[in-house]
Amino acid sequence: MNQGTVGKGYIQVYTGTGKGKTTASLGLAVRAAGHGLRTVIIQFMKGWIDYGELKGVEMLSPFVEIHQAGRDSFVSREKPDPEDIRLAQEGWELAKKTIFDGNADIVVLDEINCAVDFGLLPLPEILDILRRKPDGLEIVLTGRGASAEIIAAADLVTEMKEVKHYYGKGIDARVGIER
Repeated sequence: MNQGTVGKGYIQVYTGTGKGKTTASLGLAVRAAGHGLRTVIIQFMKGWIDYGELKGVEMLSPFVEIHQAGRDSFVSREKPDPEDIRLAQEGWELAKKTIFDGNADIVVLDEINCAVDFGLLPLPEILDILRRKPDGLEIVLTGRGASAEIIAAADLVTEMKEVKHYYGKGIDARVGIER
């Protein structure tokens, strides 16, 4: 692997209410693949529904791989299903292994901020792993509701702010645009 090619490696956070957090992380993976870097994406709270990025990432293999750690249904913030917790924790185990095995240059933890906010994953453990991140590895955390602690641990934070969105007019997620 090109471990170290990204230099020190930083922690990036894409959060906020606006569209584009996952898309930004995927764009980073495409750019990295163009330079021969390997990105592993772990999507929390997302199951095997027809997301375009799943097919797109196949085209970027072996430089980008994606894993989903969730079901194809919404998660209850007030009372998460034990299966949602189990799947998120399974994804987190994969994330920890990937962070420390030296086989990736970039690790994207897609929607992990939401998984923490919904109580599916323990914030203290995530902060510990971020503190122990190996040099030469870039970690990207996406999702609404990034905690103050995750923002403080990050080197780069971008907040996507919704100014206007056609969802308000009843337009559903469109193939190739939102999914």
